[in-house]
Amino acid sequence: MRSYYRYYVLIMVTLVSLINIADRLIMSILMEDIKADFSLSDTQVGLLVGLAFALFYALMSFPIARWADIGNRKNILSLAVILWSGMTALCGAAVGFYSLFLARLGVGVGEAGGSPPTYSLIADYFKPSERARAMGVYMVGAALGTGGGLIIGGILGEMFGWRTTFLVLGIPGVLLGILFFLTVKEPQRGRLDAGEESDKQAQDIKNTLKSLATNSVYIRISMSFAMLTMIGYAMAFWLAPIMLRNFEIPMSKVGLYLGLTYIAAGVPGPLIGGYLTDYMAKYDARWRAWIPAIAVIIVTLALWFCVTATTFEVFLAYFVVAYFVFMIPQGATISVLQSALGAGERAVGSSFALMINSIMGAAIGPLLVGILSDSLAAEYGAKSLNYALITVCIGASIIGCFYYLWTAQAMSSKVEEDAQAHESL
Repeated sequence: MRSYYRYYVLIMVTLVSLINIADRLIMSILMEDIKADFSLSDTQVGLLVGLAFALFYALMSFPIARWADIGNRKNILSLAVILWSGMTALCGAAVGFYSLFLARLGVGVGEAGGSPPTYSLIADYFKPSERARAMGVYMVGAALGTGGGLIIGGILGEMFGWRTTFLVLGIPGVLLGILFFLTVKEPQRGRLDAGEESDKQAQDIKNTLKSLATNSVYIRISMSFAMLTMIGYAMAFWLAPIMLRNFEIPMSKVGLYLGLTYIAAGVPGPLIGGYLTDYMAKYDARWRAWIPAIAVIIVTLALWFCVTATTFEVFLAYFVVAYFVFMIPQGATISVLQSALGAGERAVGSSFALMINSIMGAAIGPLLVGILSDSLAAEYGAKSLNYALITVCIGASIIGCFYYLWTAQAMSSKVEEDAQAHESL
């Protein structure tokens, strides 16, 4: 397998990530119109953007991931893209809260088959010493998907309404799933792992679960990742409604400004973070956890100034800083997670980490913001959502920083041996 082909695969999974995030977060820019049409509360909005998606995403991630550890990962990923994109289109046919909730459940089922096989594929196309950078490139798809989805969603939503927007955004994913199936090759599992890690091939589920339960780095980085995700989902789902409520800006402009911010700050963030992490890890592997610990605190400080801003320009300026810093630890976090797992347990291990992400970050996080916003509305009016968002993010950042530092404590302080072992590969 020629070396340049792996970059084609990386581009393809990055495009899958783009579609994944766009389909997942498009409801953010459309939610104020949906809320008005269906007369929803912020708590119901939190259920739609969080729990409706995350419930089946969490429940289905484990069996699909186990399938990915013993089956053909590129086939699984191709099917998943087609499924969640089709369900995104179906959201446009919803007639009320419950039918939209069910359609969002379907999106969650499809997207449960996205990340575990993707992470496992990247780990078999890139050496351990290159994984943070590869993951950084992959995370660019998330930034482009968030930004592009908001821009396109805002324009289409204002021109044609939220129903047509869901339909239009579902079609590209179906086509990408077909292309992925036809052009991506399934690599040999664990071909770039050395030593004991290469021997952990598709072991039985009992041994896999036992291995994960005794893996301190894996458990701690999973909790760290969940708190980082909680901050990310809180921003992604609620900042557009905050802008629409606090400033007199039309939907298309909100989508444009937020979208450009996600792209401008989100594209360089994971790339810089990936290279910085790989560089610093040459001197001490614990920088893979220290850098994210520092980042989550900076993100929350920037968000504080963002949501308390009295002018739109100041709001947007601080959000640029917050999102740029938020994207820096993404590749580092996922690289620690993947490097802590054996080749035959990566998909299952990733699924459990993503299950925690889904429950705590994607389901509980947005829902907590919605509940807090409703409870504060009588006293603070339109600003209740601002205060609810920052309260949840502060709590997540404190817990996340603690777990990142605890992860570093469980890691070796020496230069990573696996990076040296693969220099000759």
